[in-house]
Amino acid sequence: MEKKVQEVLNKIKPMLEADGGSIELVSVDEKKGAVKVKLVGACGACPFSMMTLKNVVERALKQEIPEIKEVISA
Repeated sequence: MEKKVQEVLNKIKPMLEADGGSIELVSVDEKKGAVKVKLVGACGACPFSMMTLKNVVERALKQEIPEIKEVISA
């Protein structure tokens, strides 16, 4: 599942990089369906980072990988 998660994150990265940020995969807990990521660069300090995490990252991951239940910030 980790490979699938990384593939989805790679699709999101160009959008984040356009705003001066990026995203790193920290861990995948397959039992809980939880993905831990770290927003870096401008995204890490952005006041809208939680909205990005939930509305962009979590939505994309859940859409591509139904086993994912939540995305949390590291």
